[in-house]
Amino acid sequence: MSDGNFNRALLPSTPYRSGVRMGQQQTKAKAINVLHQALEQAEPPLSPEQKESIARYFEKEL
Repeated sequence: MSDGNFNRALLPSTPYRSGVRMGQQQTKAKAINVLHQALEQAEPPLSPEQKESIARYFEKEL
């Protein structure tokens, strides 16, 4: 018999929670794609090393 103390992580995920996570992942992916497009159109053109450095920093901070 349960004493009322249980780990909520063991409960099945709800559709709401999984939907929120999916939305967050999709938003993150879109933001990364937009950043890559913006870096390609940057003036003055950036070197590939600069683009990679900026993209890594951006992804880390998301």
